[in-house]
Amino acid sequence: MILLNPGPVNVSPRVTAALRRGDVCHREPEFSDLLDSVRSKLVRAFAPTGWAAVPLTGSGTLALEAAVSSSVAPGRKLLAIVNGVYGERIAEMARVHGIAVVELGRSWTEAPEPADVAAALAADPAIEVVALVHHETTTGLRNPVRAVGEAVRAAGRVFLVDAISGLAGDPLELDAWGVDVCVGVANKCIQGLPGIGFVLARERELARMAELPPRSVYMHLPRHHAAHEKRTVPFTAAVQVLYALDEALSELLEETVAGRIERYARAAAQLRAGFDELGLEMLLPPALRSNSITALALPAGVEYAALHDRLKADGFVIYEGQGKLARAAFRVANMGALASADFARFLESLARALAGDAERAPA
Repeated sequence: MILLNPGPVNVSPRVTAALRRGDVCHREPEFSDLLDSVRSKLVRAFAPTGWAAVPLTGSGTLALEAAVSSSVAPGRKLLAIVNGVYGERIAEMARVHGIAVVELGRSWTEAPEPADVAAALAADPAIEVVALVHHETTTGLRNPVRAVGEAVRAAGRVFLVDAISGLAGDPLELDAWGVDVCVGVANKCIQGLPGIGFVLARERELARMAELPPRSVYMHLPRHHAAHEKRTVPFTAAVQVLYALDEALSELLEETVAGRIERYARAAAQLRAGFDELGLEMLLPPALRSNSITALALPAGVEYAALHDRLKADGFVIYEGQGKLARAAFRVANMGALASADFARFLESLARALAGDAERAPA
């Protein structure tokens, strides 16, 4: 089955084979070596000197909630920049943990204006952390992290970026773009398996968080970081999934992050050329589109469920729209260990599905 949903993704045989490395207790030195390896590779791939990686057993959402709940001091606020479902989720996380939230909203097909961010920060000195989604999976929109980061840095605030679906798929220069805390996950553009999220953070930010009262037992980032520095974990880890992430990171370092980004860009271009030939309407203008997801309007008379089922019968899984776009759009991701031939076959299948042709391609 070719997964064209935005995670979990198809992985390489190397990553799958890593699950069979054996059973290991998370209190043994073999696990400590594995943990060190994953943390080191994450920093080598994405972060400069002065940063640390904090892997967490759980989904990307868990890692994001850990970052949000651990980063805002009592009595301070979080500015959530919202132009999709995942920006809305950051605001919801903060409120659940009793953090005051200021929302800066935009249309789901528009990028935020850095000037508006600067104005919001100037108007409210109680805002301590600014949160932005790097790649808004709702529509495949790539937000202007660099420009927003400049505004946040100029105001002397903390910049938290949800890069769960964008890290290794689109450019993101943490230090140069003013990011302080970045959240990622194994099972999207890194091409690992579900079960491990992680936070990349400046060491000084982790030290600042350690001075704040915890809002959670499991999701308190400083607790995990302190344990990791001692080559252990505070709670039971998903050992086999961590082995798979370790192998996926080795593959990424071999390909290079820049090489992975370029491969995804080529795949997106191939798909979008095919969508144009089929007369499909893309929801975003080219300047806002990410390298890994394309959101498309459902043609008149086409229902998502029927389209999904026709494609699945051919071996392809697509993704429905979210929220207010659920009945109007569908999404095609090009994450994962896939090749140009996979996308060519998908476009052929999509043409038949849209035509309502019941014929299936030969195996």
